[in-house]
Amino acid sequence: MNAPTLIPDFVNRRSFIELDARARAQSLFDEGTWKELVGPFDRIESPWLAKQGIAPQSDDGCIVIKGKIGGSPAVAIAFEGAFQGGSVGEVSGAKMTAALDLATKDSEAGKPTAAVLLLETGGVRLQEANLGLAAVAEIISSALALRRHAPVITIVAGTVGCFGGMSLVAGVSSYTIMTREARLGLNGPEVIEQESGIDEFNASDRALIWAIHGGEQRVGMGLADSLVEDDAEKIAAAVRDCVHKGLPEKHRSEQVELYRARIAALDTSSQIDPAILRQQWASPKGGGR
Repeated sequence: MNAPTLIPDFVNRRSFIELDARARAQSLFDEGTWKELVGPFDRIESPWLAKQGIAPQSDDGCIVIKGKIGGSPAVAIAFEGAFQGGSVGEVSGAKMTAALDLATKDSEAGKPTAAVLLLETGGVRLQEANLGLAAVAEIISSALALRRHAPVITIVAGTVGCFGGMSLVAGVSSYTIMTREARLGLNGPEVIEQESGIDEFNASDRALIWAIHGGEQRVGMGLADSLVEDDAEKIAAAVRDCVHKGLPEKHRSEQVELYRARIAALDTSSQIDPAILRQQWASPKGGGR
């Protein structure tokens, strides 16, 4: 594709990143099939934020939508990164867990229902620390239960990234879809710098951050499955493809010995080059397929 064709296509695309969480989730479903569950007008919000002088949100920053993707039953759970950094608290965690559990119940009843997790989140909400930690454990348990019957698909697309406990949820997913702009990791750069110093990780070095946590690196290392442009239609197509593929032959989180061997082989006596590490880890055995 030449430049005169490429530039108009890029400008005219519908950016997935620029959509809010609700619109992102809606964009994945077949037209006219989706319905939001426990929406903002149900007024189920965190009881803890107001006590700390923080305005709550009537959906607690977690959107749950059920419908059909590529003609198959599915549920999407999206976190709004613009509200408390997409952090997970008691209410948002309960909404996500319940949605996954209902999908498992439908799947066990002979109606396989995939789950799509749109994770724009820094992890546990600090104002609800213990409740948030408990929520992450429950979410992981529910995701593991569902993935025995239907795929659990994670999308990490926007500028917030996916960090903390919710990166563990991405880790147990059947498939992970990322954009180049996205970031995925257990500890974010700012947290690493704060705890271990700037010599360990310079959080202002954008090139270093994306070289380690960015979507291209994560897919190249086999820690995510698909690298997709920031285009709502292309991301929806990637999700449909995962739904139609069904369950992977072996989930990435089940490949314990593979990753133990890879970590044991790392030379930590000097700074590891991300590009070299990607070459070393790039292997069909390293993916979640």
